[in-house]
Amino acid sequence: WTTPLVLVFMTAVFGHEPKMSPAAERLRHILGEDDSTPTPTLFTEMDTLQHEGGELEWKESARWVKFEEKVEEGGERWSKPHVSTLTLHSLFELRTCLQTGSILLDLEGYSLPQIVDDIVDRQIADGLIPPDLKEKISFVLLRKHRHQTKKPIHRSLADIGKSSNAASMCGSFTDPAQSRSMNDISDTPSTDQLKNKFMKKIPRDAEASNVLIGEVDFLEKPFVSFVRLAQATTLGGLTEVPVPTRFLFILLGPHGKTKSYNEIGRAIATLMVDDLFSDVAYKARDRDDLIAGVDEFLDEVIVLPPGEWDPKIRIEPPKKVPSSVLNLNELGQMNGSAGGAAGGEDEELPAPHELGEELKFTGRFAGGLWLDIKRKIPWYCSDIYDGFHIQSISAVLFIYLGCITNAITFGGLLGDATDNYQGVMESFLGTALAGTVFCVFGGQPLIILSSTGPILIFEKLLYEFSKSNDIDYMELRLWIGLHSCLQCFLLVVSDASYIIKYMTRFTEEGFSSLISFIFISDAIKKMVAWKYYPINRGFKPDYITAYKCECIAPDQGDLSCNLLALYLSVNLDWSQLSKKECVKYGGALVGNSCKYVPDLALMSFILFFGTYSMTVSLKKFKFSRYFPTKVRQKLISDFSIFMSIMSFVGLDMLMGLDTPKLIVPTEFKPTRSDRGWLVMPFGKNPWWWYLASSVPALLVTILIFMDQQISAVIVNRKENKLKKGCGYHLDLFWVGVLMAVCSFMGLPWYVAATVISIAHIDSLKMESESSAPGEQPQFLGVREQRLTGILVFVLTGLSVFLAPVLQFIPMPVLYGVFLYMGVASLSGIQFWERIKLYLMPAKHQPDFSFLRHVPLRRVHLFTLVQIVCLAVLWILKSTFLAIIFPVMILGLLVVRKLLDLIFSQHDLAWLDDILPDKDKKKKEDDKTKKKERKAVEPESDEEVREIWTNMKLNSSLPSTHTQTRILFSPKFANLISWY
Repeated sequence: WTTPLVLVFMTAVFGHEPKMSPAAERLRHILGEDDSTPTPTLFTEMDTLQHEGGELEWKESARWVKFEEKVEEGGERWSKPHVSTLTLHSLFELRTCLQTGSILLDLEGYSLPQIVDDIVDRQIADGLIPPDLKEKISFVLLRKHRHQTKKPIHRSLADIGKSSNAASMCGSFTDPAQSRSMNDISDTPSTDQLKNKFMKKIPRDAEASNVLIGEVDFLEKPFVSFVRLAQATTLGGLTEVPVPTRFLFILLGPHGKTKSYNEIGRAIATLMVDDLFSDVAYKARDRDDLIAGVDEFLDEVIVLPPGEWDPKIRIEPPKKVPSSVLNLNELGQMNGSAGGAAGGEDEELPAPHELGEELKFTGRFAGGLWLDIKRKIPWYCSDIYDGFHIQSISAVLFIYLGCITNAITFGGLLGDATDNYQGVMESFLGTALAGTVFCVFGGQPLIILSSTGPILIFEKLLYEFSKSNDIDYMELRLWIGLHSCLQCFLLVVSDASYIIKYMTRFTEEGFSSLISFIFISDAIKKMVAWKYYPINRGFKPDYITAYKCECIAPDQGDLSCNLLALYLSVNLDWSQLSKKECVKYGGALVGNSCKYVPDLALMSFILFFGTYSMTVSLKKFKFSRYFPTKVRQKLISDFSIFMSIMSFVGLDMLMGLDTPKLIVPTEFKPTRSDRGWLVMPFGKNPWWWYLASSVPALLVTILIFMDQQISAVIVNRKENKLKKGCGYHLDLFWVGVLMAVCSFMGLPWYVAATVISIAHIDSLKMESESSAPGEQPQFLGVREQRLTGILVFVLTGLSVFLAPVLQFIPMPVLYGVFLYMGVASLSGIQFWERIKLYLMPAKHQPDFSFLRHVPLRRVHLFTLVQIVCLAVLWILKSTFLAIIFPVMILGLLVVRKLLDLIFSQHDLAWLDDILPDKDKKKKEDDKTKKKERKAVEPESDEEVREIWTNMKLNSSLPSTHTQTRILFSPKFANLISWY
């Protein structure tokens, strides 16, 4: 009776017909055991037995962390890390070795001599070697290990004398104690091991796997042993680095098969650093488990035909290594038995566009805001001390220069648009105040607040409207700001940020691309303004002899009433005065070269493109092969922007040309003398304007909401691996508060700046430091903290006092920084990559995942729709219709919804994100309830009896999941009791 029940249970768990290979099924059972401790990283070292001066010693020949490094011929250097290429024959020979050799699992070992004794004793007990070979094998295994870090050994005459005895050790051992005395392997790590810099490439919790391969003349058949120690133990000088050893693989054999032994050693070493096999090695219970691991590895091996491949070619490590996390549910697919697609191109669809907890609709008053506060408070202390890192200095310098350039640019434009009611000084003060408050109290301190183009256009239209209708501009602006603040509060308490879930990649990429193109176009537009950088087309070098300019004294008759001017005109040598002095003393400049201006256009473009090009080059320098990793990454790459700026500021000072410089206010006072730092809310406009201002405030609120939340979505992308959570509602709350504060002080309005925020994140990205040789540094996430933002905005406020230093920075250099920020923010945007596909023939197109699953014409059609939307937004932004710009951003959501009618959900899953279905959760709940109801429905007695009869008479298992469920139902239990 128990046999059918066991079969039923196995069927219920593993399915009606097992589709896995025996090895895969065995491994699934082994690796499926609950084990909270992760498998340590293995460092594998292969040593080969060498004859040096007539004496035997073990010499390191190769090592693995992830990829193989071998000692080049001559033994003076390591090879470049490369992917191990193994012969199929060596893997089969390794399998045979594990079948015939001794396997010692969880051996209690505390020293190498004791472990060697246990290994040899097991071989003798298993009848694999005769007892008289014990001392010879022990002697060989306990020889000194010479690692690549050590210099060649120079032996004295006494050592040479000893080596003669060692050379004959294969033939005679007169005294076992003598063989022990000749064991010169150290019990503790040597100084060379402790000082080995290679330890930086190995994770702290790593363990070692040692492979010993050698030839001896006293064996007739191979001596093979695989050992797993119960506890990782440091075995003195056995390993190149002071890492505790967990595994030992020993292969000693007769002469004549050196190459075969080496290949077997490389095979086991490669398996030990394989993620799947290393898990098997740690959890194996017997020999069959290890062999099953080898079989699974063989099932995944890709064979290259020998006639079409040169095995001497070393394969470079891939840019991206597959995930090391093993999906046990897909273990059966490793050997192709689970119905994978032909050609191995069966990939899972991208993860659906899911709504995070941060944007979950609570249905309570200010529920989202309260959850944001609870989510961010536990991280507040770490947000401060996490900023104490040298990388933060680079980020502060970079973002600070971007912020002051932006503040000066928008401040100047606001001054022109509002007749100096708001100018550079107000821009500096507002940026410092709003940015500091937001970084201290906001939900996502990585976001940088700044003025934006649409807000500038709104301010211009509002001022023109106020001026033409005799309305006080500052008072009207104050009430618009207060209404907008109130509307933001209503959006916060109603969890309106929930709408952000409909902003898929289509909307994000369109918005961020638009802002990036604005940065790029503004930078170039300012550079081609010939008004500031005139090109002297009329200057002819051949006529330089005819060019002159002289200072002529003024007519003395005109100066008769001015005794000082008369005295100067008589006593001054007017021909020796400079241009400024001539004008100062009332002289006249006469000549055809008096209006000559040095050609600054070329120098300005050198500074502009030079700053951009040098920044890009230094950013990419971390992937270069020159200099150590710390120099490339921590010094050159992280400080690339600062180094570029300082280099071209120095070049400008060296040339001494009068290039346009950064102009910073030097006095702390409003730009316009007839206004103060506070705006009174009453007394200048009719009372009904206080209510009517809510209408234009609605446009401002839509603009702020869309700009702020889209920027926040881009910053909080999954690709950035942020761990401290976001705060959409909390961010919008503080933006609303700052709207009111800035309105009362007559300062510009501020909202999240997409490009500068992306640049802030890029400057704080962290990469792994202990990456394996040949492995690309892994992106670990972003240094999430508040300190860099606070310092940036505090420095912006103090810039008034830094004017003597900042005035040396040429504006073309800062425009080059603008260009870099705009171009850098386009990197990683799929939309930009798809645009470039239009210019590429199909055979030269990159291997993007969406190109594997979506026809190229559909990809181009989707891209074309995005281009049209971007062009419409650009046109609106450039005209007086820019005031409805925020409404058009909402229009992108409508366009994205209409794309569901043109493209299939499969195509949209690869090109964009699937829009969330508002009824999806309800449908899933109904489906779950239906299944539960069905599970408790009574089955018919006839159906239960039929299944039981088949099991009893024919030993046939249930053929459907429904029948399997019935077997575990109460009816089935009652039926058994009845029988």
